[in-house]
Amino acid sequence: MYPPGADTVLVRHGDVNTKSRRVKRRMEGFLAENVEALLADRGIPGEVERRWNRPLVHTDPGRIVEARGAASDAFGVVSASACLTTEPDLDAITDALAEVARERYEEGSFAIDARRANKELPFTSQDVAREGGDAVWRAVEDEGEFEPEVDLDDPDLTFAVEVHGDVAFLSLDVEEGPGGLPLRTQAPLVALVSGGIDSPVATYEAMRRGSPVVPVYVDLGDYGGPDHEARAIETVSRLAEYAPNTDLSVYRVPGGETVAHLAETMEQGRMLSLRRFFYLIAERVAGRTGARGIVTGEAIGQKSSQTVRNLAVTDGVTDLPIHRPLLAWDKQEIIATAREIGTFEESTIDAGCNRIAPDQAETNARLDRLLEVEPDDLAARAERAASEATVVEP
Repeated sequence: MYPPGADTVLVRHGDVNTKSRRVKRRMEGFLAENVEALLADRGIPGEVERRWNRPLVHTDPGRIVEARGAASDAFGVVSASACLTTEPDLDAITDALAEVARERYEEGSFAIDARRANKELPFTSQDVAREGGDAVWRAVEDEGEFEPEVDLDDPDLTFAVEVHGDVAFLSLDVEEGPGGLPLRTQAPLVALVSGGIDSPVATYEAMRRGSPVVPVYVDLGDYGGPDHEARAIETVSRLAEYAPNTDLSVYRVPGGETVAHLAETMEQGRMLSLRRFFYLIAERVAGRTGARGIVTGEAIGQKSSQTVRNLAVTDGVTDLPIHRPLLAWDKQEIIATAREIGTFEESTIDAGCNRIAPDQAETNARLDRLLEVEPDDLAARAERAASEATVVEP
């Protein structure tokens, strides 16, 4: 629900506010650019006003809901509200509240949530709440259709008022955003993506913390297949909708020969060497693209290769930091997020690596023993595979 005539989206950010003034200004600039890109990509008319603390989107009243949705999809945005603007004058605010109440307040209880950003105004937030509440009550009471009721704890309808030195914003609801930091405010990372549920969520979480990603898909040959690859590319395509001004082209790396070799020559430690092969490929792609780390969808203990001891063994193959945003997540949390961000349907296919797993899982590996059975040329294989990568637009 939004006030009639609303033509402005009020954008709120969170972690950006913890930064120094210089860094905050820079991050707010990226945030504005990202919102502008989302609006343009979705064909929504709008202009972003780069306002300190509260970026604004000005749009046509008929597109206000779409504009709010686009703004709330931007990484770094905590929430967004469709607002009616008025003069930062107590009479103007109460008149606007009364008019909004006549149009939108139809039943139940209400409350006024008033905030005064400018402390030099000749009235307080309590004044706005008190006089605004009286105005809403009288407006509804005059209509005579129902008896208004105030409930400050759990109202059916909240009239939010945020007053600044030059303008006041009136809104009726809040659309939650992803939070985090604006995309492109952190260094890029290589994201290992597959046809499974976890890696797209991990990639999204890295983007949510401000890092552009370089998606890498390793073709598993006979252990993957065209459907597996198509699902991986499709999940990246879905993620690209959150970042239309960022290149999310996928590096497709042919790994089938090495995958088959590992399956045929190794029993114990096969899955760990496969992960190490992936990390070596990611390291090579990072060197070509300027990425500063690797993102994976691994979580502690979710699979046998992801025990704490095994993660230590696989990490040692690269000097790059390996970031695991889902490290402590439960599977149901991952699935819920995948549904929320729109990657779940594309991810519901068995990953090829499940079919190369040995009959007996390795849960307590030692690096020295693994190196005894792992191919000596694993790094050379990764170098060769990465050099043959092709770039696929999602």
